[in-house]
Amino acid sequence: MTEPQRPESIVHEERAQLDFSQSMSYGDYLHIDQILSAQHPLSPAHDEMLFIIQHQTSELWMKLLLTELTSAIGDVRESRLPPAFKKLARASRIMEQLVHAWDVLATMTPPEYSAIRPYLGPSSGFQSFQYRCIEFALGNKNAAMLKPHEHHADRLALVQSYYQAPSLYDEALRLLARQGVPAPANRLSRDWTQPYQASPEVETAWLSVYRAPEQHWDLYQLAEKLTDLEDAFRLWRFRHVTTVERIIGFKRGTGGTGGVSYLRKMLDVVLFPELWQLRTDL
Repeated sequence: MTEPQRPESIVHEERAQLDFSQSMSYGDYLHIDQILSAQHPLSPAHDEMLFIIQHQTSELWMKLLLTELTSAIGDVRESRLPPAFKKLARASRIMEQLVHAWDVLATMTPPEYSAIRPYLGPSSGFQSFQYRCIEFALGNKNAAMLKPHEHHADRLALVQSYYQAPSLYDEALRLLARQGVPAPANRLSRDWTQPYQASPEVETAWLSVYRAPEQHWDLYQLAEKLTDLEDAFRLWRFRHVTTVERIIGFKRGTGGTGGVSYLRKMLDVVLFPELWQLRTDL
């Protein structure tokens, strides 16, 4: 059975609606041509396209994650908690996207990676300046991690700005004090370039929040948003190390790190220690 012929006026109208030659198109707005022309495999191996796109898309997600974290830190600093909650929740969902990206890369087998590895030179995810900014924003400060970016002045300046600024957790502790929850002075004003060290007094402060959540609802919600975020970040780290081990075993990383041995050490880093310890002590 043939479909009835549509009136010519409708056909002309549809064609007019689909003519984007005189206006900004989808591709123009998203700069699709630039994005899709940014993949330049160096090896003859089929699987290098997967390797490139997985890392490029992860960097795009990290750009959004850093945008949300930076804005959320500013919100917490200014005691604007409702928008901070929204941004932190979004940051956790972005981390989930980054976790699942490893699922795709894990389809690459050791021989497939070995075919492209000689073409990578010393390039390594270790050199991702956006990832380093994220780690510093979350409080994992380490002066040695500035060195991989010394050769690029603009990137180094950006990484240094996060290294020198209070982290998300630092701002959360200062908020505790502003809202009348006693917090130790040596955690409210300190050298922000130093990694955070757990404090029994800080745990006591958070315990007072968790023991009376109705009285401290905003702080209670903030603590749970931070826990969600670190939970997602831990999953990302775990999938990272397992994917690397699955593909290259215990070979050294292309950037000169110990590879899996280095990544496993990172699994032990706790960003917001008192928020995890208080669960035992409640």
